[in-house]
Amino acid sequence: MQPFALNYARPAAESEFTAPYAYDQGMQLNVLLDGRIAARDHALLRELGTTTSTAGSKTHFDD
Repeated sequence: MQPFALNYARPAAESEFTAPYAYDQGMQLNVLLDGRIAARDHALLRELGTTTSTAGSKTHFDD
């Protein structure tokens, strides 16, 4: 028997957007290419609205 949800599950769409930050496993934060914490870059936050981590759930935000 197949679970009901699997009849409707779809893979996540691939995004063509490349974030100007990357997840740092040691710091457990998103960091910019120059090593600064992405959540502290006010211009980036104004432009993107958030720095959602790609390492886990899309609902968790850097603090």
